[in-house]
Amino acid sequence: MSQYLTLLLNYPVVVAAIFVSGIGGTFQYGFCISVMNSPFQFIKELVNQTCLHRYGVSLEHWQVSLIWSFTLSVFCMGGLVGSLVAGHLLSTLGRKKCLLLNNFAALFGSALMLFSQTAMSFEMIMVGRFLYGLNAGVGLSAHSMYLIECAPKRLRGMAGVTIATFVSLGKFCGQLLGISELLGTEDSWPWLLGFNGFTALLQLSTLPFLPESPNFLLLERGDEQACDDALKKLWGNKNYSNEIEEMLKEKAAQQDVGSFSVMEIIKNQTVRWQLLTIVVTFVTLQLCGINAVYFYSFDVFRAAGIQEHQLRYSALGTGLCEFFTSLACFLIVESTGKKVLMYRGYMGMSATLVLLIITLYLQTYVSWIPYCSMIFIFMFIFFFSSGPAGVTAALPGELFTQSFKAAGFTISCSLNWLGLFLLGMLFPIMVENLDYFCFLIFLFFCTVCGLFVRFNVPETKNRTALEIATEFQKIHCKSQTKDLAANELKEIKTCETKF
Repeated sequence: MSQYLTLLLNYPVVVAAIFVSGIGGTFQYGFCISVMNSPFQFIKELVNQTCLHRYGVSLEHWQVSLIWSFTLSVFCMGGLVGSLVAGHLLSTLGRKKCLLLNNFAALFGSALMLFSQTAMSFEMIMVGRFLYGLNAGVGLSAHSMYLIECAPKRLRGMAGVTIATFVSLGKFCGQLLGISELLGTEDSWPWLLGFNGFTALLQLSTLPFLPESPNFLLLERGDEQACDDALKKLWGNKNYSNEIEEMLKEKAAQQDVGSFSVMEIIKNQTVRWQLLTIVVTFVTLQLCGINAVYFYSFDVFRAAGIQEHQLRYSALGTGLCEFFTSLACFLIVESTGKKVLMYRGYMGMSATLVLLIITLYLQTYVSWIPYCSMIFIFMFIFFFSSGPAGVTAALPGELFTQSFKAAGFTISCSLNWLGLFLLGMLFPIMVENLDYFCFLIFLFFCTVCGLFVRFNVPETKNRTALEIATEFQKIHCKSQTKDLAANELKEIKTCETKF
């Protein structure tokens, strides 16, 4: 582990790229997910006051709840639009310019949030949330692709994990700034919702000093000299002819082929298993039950005797657990390997969900059981952050060659936003009808994904996209050969029986 930290310190510009791309990338996504929990009462009050002031009508409870639900879900709509246009923007503008221009969506959204209370307009919050979603949708793809392509092969796994680390950091900052001692007050909540603008300004002022992605410069623009200059700026003033030769091999393998569209990648048989891996892992990332565990954590904490006004500090504990576990994953990913972390993570989550269902069922009968439930909640967050959360985000950048990357990120991020939207719509219904037995659905997804990764996905550590594609072929050609041999043997036995 120490050797990889030492190695990381040998690339200070890569470390700077990790922080600069992260703070305006997936940090924004994580922050927007958690920040609305604190000021929801103030926003609902603003909705009622706006209608009363404009139309002289006081809304009923269900009407306010409906507007609130739409305000939350419009973030996912913006995210889906952002993820759908991200592939085209990344291919035409480049990774760095796409990240830079993406910040303006966050700045406009932030301005709307800051003035929403003064203007007495909840519609400004809705538009602001849509713009934040647009920013997060593009940022998820742009941040991931830029970072994976800027990191040297030996550190690609560590760099990839930081994508999820900044999501966790964003979630925790949203929880922390939302407490009443900071910005979670009646006067300060617009500043809380407008905080994304400050992180966007930070990236706008620092990212211009970093180079464009070397892969983009060589494989998309065909500028070998610019690629060499970018590598020297990122990795140090050395000879990178071997690295450039590797990229040129990838370019030769994709000769006369431009960037593939989403439909083309779906129809292409050569990347069938890579695409299936992306679909399974990204769907399970949203349907693994992490949001349900956070939802039930408040009930468990109450049952354990934690008072109502202290629950928000308990929520900070779960956020800290996710963040520090993600940091730990960052330290061990290169030595352990992504496949192992993902497989162990999902299997650990499956086992923890079984135990959590049992303790939630028993907690009304045995006084000390809620403390066991608390332990299992933190265990579940630990397994999630140490494997699936840290590994999944960077997968499209590692599994696909240059021609397929943009479409791969578009598909993965679209699945992420659709899953988040559907979960937000269906989860309340699931809880109402199934209560904590809804964890059985999440248990199914965790188990299936863990087994899929174990038997169908190769290790990606220290491998190029072409090498990973070869490993996919080896795994699945073996299984096809075995099936063919079994069928031939069956036919031979049938023939022998006839004669």
